[in-house]
Amino acid sequence: MQTAHKMTDRKALLRNRARADHARGLFLQEAALEEVQDRLTLVNRAFTKVAIVCGYPDLWRRVAPQADIVADDDVLALEQGAYDLVIHAMCLHWANDPVGQIIQCRRALRNDGYFMCVSFGGQTLHELRAALAEAEAKVSGGLSPRVAPMGEIRDLGGLLQRSGLALPVADAVPLKVTYETPWHLMRDLRGMGEANALSERLRRPTGRAVLMQAVDVYTAAFMEEGRIPATFELIFMSGWSPDASQPQPLRPGSAAARLADVLGTDETSLKD
Repeated sequence: MQTAHKMTDRKALLRNRARADHARGLFLQEAALEEVQDRLTLVNRAFTKVAIVCGYPDLWRRVAPQADIVADDDVLALEQGAYDLVIHAMCLHWANDPVGQIIQCRRALRNDGYFMCVSFGGQTLHELRAALAEAEAKVSGGLSPRVAPMGEIRDLGGLLQRSGLALPVADAVPLKVTYETPWHLMRDLRGMGEANALSERLRRPTGRAVLMQAVDVYTAAFMEEGRIPATFELIFMSGWSPDASQPQPLRPGSAAARLADVLGTDETSLKD
């Protein structure tokens, strides 16, 4: 019997996270955490039982010190129907089954429980991806997986609907970080614990010729005022575990008033 192909090499991912610079390298995790905290203050609800799915427990525990911290394994260690808040924190882009992760979180919620996810979106590192792809094509005539695929906001928002969450919302927060050179960016990615952990990655060091070509392409195409920009897109998604108390859409044709009357305007028929 064949086993399903997995995008992420879990052993490599955990190794990369263990080598992360926890003092200076997790600034994007911290930015995401602060945004999550701000957004939770806008939710008119007191949460009493919280779970956080993440790769950096010490950092994310700040959101709720008494929260259950859960590793982002393929099967999440979440008790079904136990929580009124589940946060999936900056690790969905490494999931082998993203919709499965959200479904597991939804099942862990009580009725009318709240789910929030923050993850890197599809615009993340688009400059680096373009530079590496062009460089590798020029030098070796092919391409190899180097940056984890990250969903666009429309696709990620669709995951909320597929998972069965009610009142789904998704929005994006773009962040731009600048560096002295592309080498500084690559070093920072290792400090973030976001180095290549794809199962199909090259198992040997990238050749110097490819890296030098990528630096040249990156610099020529993207340099701004003597600095190298790197885009990081944070996608925020939220929804509620279904409950009868939530607002329900009206059945088509059930309106009790005409829109023109509500708006106080004259209704004009369109010609055929």
